[in-house]
Amino acid sequence: MRQNKRWSKRLLVVAASMLFASGCRGDTQNDEGRKMVKLETTKGAIVIEVNETAAPVTSANFLRYVSEGFYDGIIFHRAIPGFMIQTGGFTPDMQQKTTHEPIVNEAKNGLKNQRGTVAMARTNDPNSASSQFFINLVNNDYLNYSGPRNPGYTVFGKVVEGMDVAEKIAQVKTANKDIYQNVPIEPVIIKSAKVVSGK
Repeated sequence: MRQNKRWSKRLLVVAASMLFASGCRGDTQNDEGRKMVKLETTKGAIVIEVNETAAPVTSANFLRYVSEGFYDGIIFHRAIPGFMIQTGGFTPDMQQKTTHEPIVNEAKNGLKNQRGTVAMARTNDPNSASSQFFINLVNNDYLNYSGPRNPGYTVFGKVVEGMDVAEKIAQVKTANKDIYQNVPIEPVIIKSAKVVSGK
């Protein structure tokens, strides 16, 4: 009986250790596995961590555009201090680029439009997001999903480096260009967008 008790205790310890180790490995792999996308802009670099777990469709869509070089050479076409900066669709001469088909809205994934998060821009149609995205400069709670009447804007990542650059972009002088408002007078260009880490 004593020997059986000793073995039972040993088995419990081993099982607990394996469970703990497994949990730790899972957390580490989840963090390390997230892809990082570096935006090299004319105002400095911004690094975005993409959350493929919470927003799989949106993340895949974003990474597809990155891999195609779609964002290289485009501008931040909206800059509003205390709100957000937006990019992902226009050339320096305000020509809108041709995109892939729109994607489904994943705004009810639990991620919130807080300062430093990255979310998809869209029209009034919740499922109309394509290539454009924005960086929240403050907590924009009213952009979060809160039900069918307020479908929200899908957050799919966060800025891990370069929020000072995002703030710098927000402070540039802007003007109206045709139907577009809050357009930087001097173009702020994304020179390149590349995946720099993650598997």
